[in-house]
Amino acid sequence: MRVLHAYHQGMTESNGARNRRRGIYILPNVMTTGCLFSGFYAIVAAIDGNFERAGIAVFVAMLFDGLDGRIARWTGTESAFGKEYDSLADMVAFGVAPAIVTYQWGVVRIAEYGDTWRRFAWIVAFFYAAAAALRLARFNARSASDKRFFEGLPSPSAAAAVAAFVWLWSQWRQPGLTGLILAITVTRLAGALMVSSFSYPSLKQVDDDRRVRFVTLTTVLLAFVFIAIDPPTMLFAMFATYGLSAPALWLWRRVLRLRR
Repeated sequence: MRVLHAYHQGMTESNGARNRRRGIYILPNVMTTGCLFSGFYAIVAAIDGNFERAGIAVFVAMLFDGLDGRIARWTGTESAFGKEYDSLADMVAFGVAPAIVTYQWGVVRIAEYGDTWRRFAWIVAFFYAAAAALRLARFNARSASDKRFFEGLPSPSAAAAVAAFVWLWSQWRQPGLTGLILAITVTRLAGALMVSSFSYPSLKQVDDDRRVRFVTLTTVLLAFVFIAIDPPTMLFAMFATYGLSAPALWLWRRVLRLRR
């Protein structure tokens, strides 16, 4: 009886451990589903004409996208399925959603200025979606030798710049032709940077257990304060600066070489 009791206890502990492992595997995928849902909601909000909610949804998708990978690494539950599911969710949230947001806000309005503008604008919107797909495919196909850097602008950062710009300009009911051209330019530039070969620093490799300097902590806190004061302006400024930093650094190095 004692042996039988020990056997049943061992089976119970084994089943409990298996259930815990299943729960841990489910948790990162739940975060990925949150990213997918946020991207889908951004598309629906843009179709309904609520561009403020669409912009917020893209940033919520970024939050979920950052959590799923970290949770998988913390719990040791990284898998091929999770990687593929994450890419599909990223395509919706950071590829299709920003393109639809730009189309609904910009292309529909710019058509009032002529059919040529309309055709050019929706081609730019499709170019962004295609660039996001190519960026994600390249990321999955290549194993980066230096994980501290990304090759090309990450799709979440590109989506953040586009969504924040539309969110910012949607506060004006009539942005005019100038605002619409700027939106198309930002979308086209974000798409081009995604498929470029510029190197961008990866924030995913930040060591969570490492101590940070007081200046760094203060800078982060100030950034959150400014974002709380004027979210679309500050978010666009931050991600636009990040997106332009790599080509600006490349141009600066090239100028120095020519001077030498």
